[in-house]
Amino acid sequence: MILTSIFLASCEKEVKVNLQSSEPQVVVQGAIESNSVPYVLLTSSVSFFDNVDLETLQNSFLHGADVTVSDGSKVITLKEYSFDTGGSFKFYVYSVDSANILFGEFGKEYTLTINYNGKTYNAVTKIPYPQGIDSMWFAVPEFAGPNTLDSARQLFVNYSDPDTLGDYVRYFTSRGSEPFYPSGIFSDEPVNGKTINSIGLAAGYIDDGEVRKRDSLIYFFPGEVVTLKWCAIDKGVYNFWNTLDFAKGAVGNPFSAPINPIPNISNGGLGVWAGYGVVAKTMTVTY
Repeated sequence: MILTSIFLASCEKEVKVNLQSSEPQVVVQGAIESNSVPYVLLTSSVSFFDNVDLETLQNSFLHGADVTVSDGSKVITLKEYSFDTGGSFKFYVYSVDSANILFGEFGKEYTLTINYNGKTYNAVTKIPYPQGIDSMWFAVPEFAGPNTLDSARQLFVNYSDPDTLGDYVRYFTSRGSEPFYPSGIFSDEPVNGKTINSIGLAAGYIDDGEVRKRDSLIYFFPGEVVTLKWCAIDKGVYNFWNTLDFAKGAVGNPFSAPINPIPNISNGGLGVWAGYGVVAKTMTVTY
């Protein structure tokens, strides 16, 4: 035993790992919906080991970029705007002004071009024609958790998929005057051309990390006016959000293979330029 201990001790070696920070990359969060104007958020990537706080986020916005959007016949230059969100934090976004208006149209492709710090980034997205839901209603949740209130109701829809492979959907929900929050994405690969009944949907919400709240946040309650925004997206947009959701789910799971979100931005840019073909339906939740 003594000899073994001496041997193991003699084999000990100090290992130093030099984890160098990578160069910041341009991150694009841009979208154009049918019947709406385009917007683009530009930020720089943050190191995994950085302390992320409001000041870090404030400093991550990229200013002074040349940002244009083209529909193939018209090119507009986006203007940078700042919004005071309270305190000392400001939010920045590139969008249209009164002299440069462009609305998203079904079936059209839109090219985003960003010139920043001597580099050019491009992305192309399409606004597909949407296939709306057949019907929607609210009912008792399929799988109620221990913290689910008795009054909670889940959103259900029936959907008939077109008989053309390659339809992708991302949906959002809103309660009353609240913003739309994203919730889920679908591909028609397993259900192409079929009618799917009683699809249970979760409400979109901001995840603050408190699991105990989830049982209430993913459901709706009687009296709430709920709008479902059902959006057709192209494959590139689907691939980005699908891989991003998978990457989030893999965090902290030792049995999950690591995966990086797949951007549709050229030249090493991160993020997504997304076109959304929107169909919306509003309904009041009842008992």
